[in-house]
Amino acid sequence: MRILFVCLGNICRSPLAEGLFRHAAAQAGLGDRVAVDSAGTGDWHCGEAPDPRAITVAARYGIDISGQRARQIRREDFHAFDLILGMDHANVNHLTRMAAHDGTAEIDLFLARATGERRDVADPYFGEAAGFQTAYDDIKAGAEALAAGLAMPVSRDSG
Repeated sequence: MRILFVCLGNICRSPLAEGLFRHAAAQAGLGDRVAVDSAGTGDWHCGEAPDPRAITVAARYGIDISGQRARQIRREDFHAFDLILGMDHANVNHLTRMAAHDGTAEIDLFLARATGERRDVADPYFGEAAGFQTAYDDIKAGAEALAAGLAMPVSRDSG
C-alpha cells in the first residue's frame, strides 16, 4: 500500500501525517507493507523543511520530521500511490479535480478514512504553537487508526 498525505503547502499537516503514520505503521508491524510520502497542492515551499513549529511538536513526542522536504503534488502521483489523503475538504476537492480524468489512486479526506470523522485537520500555519499541538493530536489519532485498520488481517470466508 502506497499512501500520500496532502495539505496546502506541505510544511505543516502533511509532513506531520507522514511522520506520524510512518511511526504508527512501524508500531503496528506493517513494516515493508506500506510506503509513505507527503506533498502540497501549492508550490510555495518546495524544497523547504517542515515549519519549525511542526518539527518541534513532533520532536516533543520522539518523531523526527526535520529531514523531510516540501514538494508539490504531481500528476504521476495519481498513478504512483494507492491512496491519497487530503488534510481538509479543500485539498480533497483540489485533488479530485486534478485526478478527474487521470489516475488510479483513491482520494479521501484523511480523518474520514482514518477515524470516520468527516472533518478537516485545521491548518495551524497562521496561528500560534497551540494550533500545531491540536493538529498533532488530530493527526496522531488518525495515523494510529489508519495503521491499525491496515494491520488487521483480512478474514476469509471458509465458505
